[in-house]
Amino acid sequence: MDERSRLCTVWVGSETGILKGVDLDRKQAFNFCNTRTLSREQEVRALCWGDSAESELLMGCSDGTVRTFSTEKGVFTEARSCGDAQEGCFSGLASLRGSAIITCVECGKLRVWREDSSGPVAELDAGSNVCRMRQSPVDQNRVATGGKENGLKLWDLERPEKPVFTAKNLRDDWLDLRRPHWVKDMSFIPDSDKMVTCTGYHQVHVFDPSTPQRRPVLEAEFGEYPLTALSLPAAGDTVVVGNTQGQIALLDLRKGLVRGCLKGLSGSVRALQCHASQPLVASCGLDRFLRIHSLKDRKPQHKVYLKSRLNCLLLASRELQDGGAGGSAEGGAEQEVKEEEDEVWDSMDRVEEEAIKRKPTGGGGEEVKRKKGGD
Repeated sequence: MDERSRLCTVWVGSETGILKGVDLDRKQAFNFCNTRTLSREQEVRALCWGDSAESELLMGCSDGTVRTFSTEKGVFTEARSCGDAQEGCFSGLASLRGSAIITCVECGKLRVWREDSSGPVAELDAGSNVCRMRQSPVDQNRVATGGKENGLKLWDLERPEKPVFTAKNLRDDWLDLRRPHWVKDMSFIPDSDKMVTCTGYHQVHVFDPSTPQRRPVLEAEFGEYPLTALSLPAAGDTVVVGNTQGQIALLDLRKGLVRGCLKGLSGSVRALQCHASQPLVASCGLDRFLRIHSLKDRKPQHKVYLKSRLNCLLLASRELQDGGAGGSAEGGAEQEVKEEEDEVWDSMDRVEEEAIKRKPTGGGGEEVKRKKGGD
């Protein structure tokens, strides 16, 4: 089991509660859960690394449990209750200085948990209907929250009394009607204080907390359907967004224009993540496929079928694929995937239907009399 987990560079959480590890060299996926005791209550809603060495992985389930998975041993080492299922599913999960974790649920309860305490050591209310919570990659004590009719807020966990920054709603439209806001995902732009969000009204907004202006400094739109996820490449001058129709696009954060689109998806996008050093972006969603696209030519690099609807994904910081072994193992890996699918079909019980006997119509066959013409 430990050998298989060390080969995986992509981790995916499914609706059925299965943690899946993907080895892109062999195009193989491994399940690291007991498939006999699966239920919707164990649906995986959030994934994050437990330490900087990426030896531990934290998995947030819909029943309020956070489970710790060891990528070196290939087994779950710990499980602790970090909330109640009645408060809603996890909208965000992050680690804090190794020993502590940050959780946020849909009702807006943002809590900090430590190993040596049974209850939360800190708690704040981020408002109702929280869709996403993200941690700053520079300062672990800074997190951002947002949701439906719950604007972007930036929090400092060392001073949790009130948010450091609260975004202001958009200006009224040309009919003087209020414009609703629905933050679906957000991210911190590297090497700056700015933040980017995507909304359920197919909008992309850039906020700058370092300025007095609380409204977006940049507004852009993509498509006609709600945006569900976003991710920033390492350069930080573009953003990758996905919507409910399986459309993924690259938007320029300087001008707000669409640079290009990624093709191949056929279901709603649930999660996006750009690699830390390689020009690659991973996506997953309701079509049950994990896809890796190149950000240079926007062509698909990998496509792996994972048999379950997918909610979240997590990429390793090392290279996703070994350069030497990738080409030689591709043919054999595809054959192994086909054999695995054949085993699934062979293990199913065969259902046979009884043949329905049809009664002959008219007893003995009717003769058709033709009129003789011309006599």
